[in-house]
This record gives sequence, C-alpha cells and structure tokens, in this order.
Amino acid sequence: MEKARIGIIGGSGVYEMEELIVIDEVGVKTPFGDPSDKILIGKFGEGENIAFLPRHGKGHRYLPTEVNSKANIYALKSLGVEHIVGVSAVGSLKEEIPPGDIIIPDQIIDRTKSRPNSYFGEGIAGHVSFAEPFCEDLRQILLKEIKELGYSLHDKGTYVCMEGPLFSTKAESHLYRSWGASLIGMTALPEAKLAKEAEICYTTMALATDYDCWRESEEVVSVEMVIKTMHENVKKAKNIIKNMIYKIPRERKCSCHNAAQYAVMTDKNIFPDKTKKRLELFYGKYWK
Repeated sequence: MEKARIGIIGGSGVYEMEELIVIDEVGVKTPFGDPSDKILIGKFGEGENIAFLPRHGKGHRYLPTEVNSKANIYALKSLGVEHIVGVSAVGSLKEEIPPGDIIIPDQIIDRTKSRPNSYFGEGIAGHVSFAEPFCEDLRQILLKEIKELGYSLHDKGTYVCMEGPLFSTKAESHLYRSWGASLIGMTALPEAKLAKEAEICYTTMALATDYDCWRESEEVVSVEMVIKTMHENVKKAKNIIKNMIYKIPRERKCSCHNAAQYAVMTDKNIFPDKTKKRLELFYGKYWK
C-alpha cells in the first residue's frame, strides 16, 4: 500500500488537477468505520506522495454531521500522514473579509452538537491540550505560500464551527460577531480535535464564499451563492497546495508530534483489550 506524509481533506474538486499523477486509490478499513471515500494517493512530477480525501465523499454525499471524521483521520494516520491541510468553505463575519478571500484561522469555537470528537473513551480516558487548535508551523508555511502567490489573505481569525446543515439565523450571526469571531463554517471540527489527538499537524485553509446573514445590505445566503464563489476559490486552493507541499520539512519541530504523550489517565494494566487495540496506532509507542 502506498504511503504519504501529507494529507489534504476537502472537496473533490481540490484534487482534480491535470498535473496530478495518480498513483493509487486506497480503500482503508478502520476500527471506527469507513472513511468518507477512498483515499487518492498522487504526486506532482517527481515530488512526494500526497493523500487526498474528499471530506463529503465523491459527489458530496455526506452532510457535515454525517462525515466520519474519526475514520478519516485514522485512515490518513495509517497511511503515514503527519500533516493535514483541511480546505473549507466558510462565511465571513467581518466586513473586511469579502467573499473570495482566504483566511488561515488561529483559533476556533466549537458550536457542534452531534459529532464524536475524541478517540478516548470506552475504558481509556485521556485529555490532550487544545489551547492552540492549529499547528503554528504548518500555518506559517501555508501563510508564506499564499502571500507569495499574491492572493488576498487574512493571517489569523477565530473560526466558529456550527452544526449545520442550515446556515445561521441573524441572531446567531450577530452573536458570533459580538464574540469577535471572523468566520463561520461546518467542517473544521471535529477534524482539528481528532488530528491533535492523533498527533498530526493540522491547519485549515478557509475560503470565504459569502458574508453570513448578519450583513443587512446583502441578500440572504443561498446555496447557489456559496457554490458559485466556492468554484472560483478552488483554483486558488489548487495552486496553493501544489506549491506548499514542497515547503513542508520532514522533521517536525512542533509539539504536535507528541501532543498525547501524557494524555492517558487510565492505568495501562486495566486497559480493555478492544479499546487498546483501536488506539494502538496512535499511542502504542507510549505503552511499551
């Protein structure tokens, strides 16, 4: 089975690139069920392998709540992925972030309600710090590349991740603005939390598709509006991905690679065998 050090999670359009050489398409079985779809392994020219996973499945079959993020992150980890860029469409909560702009958030607020967001439980309790939800090293690599390409960029911001699938009410939108949040979307969580537990560097490339409904002068957000701007953003995302993958160093100096070193609180002598086996990929190195 082909391996990859870098993973991209996003819409199918992100990896439909003429320059991409497809090496393999892998169906990965995980202890947490099936990933959203098969994982495409490809590369550009003589570059290294990249793993592409369509978050909503090919053809966009799954709602954000239905995406099996636990299986997605596990599957990428099992293929050797150490860095993930999550590509997401978002709504803008600030006047200065117009549709078409790119935001690389540095913080996140969790407003999801129905999504499993941890690998721990069922006999093994653990707690991982999430104060810094995105890998700063990976963020800086992404920021540098976007600046070099000349795209309109916001180098930080707070991402509100809502449950969906409906968009916000005006009251909710104004509430999030009062919190100082910059953008709102439905997909960065639980991806970021699970990637942190899996000791994978993770960052989000957020592509603004609309002003959320707070902006009275704008028409109410519609699916058509979001899709139109998203298609325009896909080209930018492709260019960024093609260029940034060569800048990611093989040696990780951030804290992501051992984020869960001291996470487990349960006495290893009483680990349930079934749960221990499920988590072996992540934490087996700490149990020997």
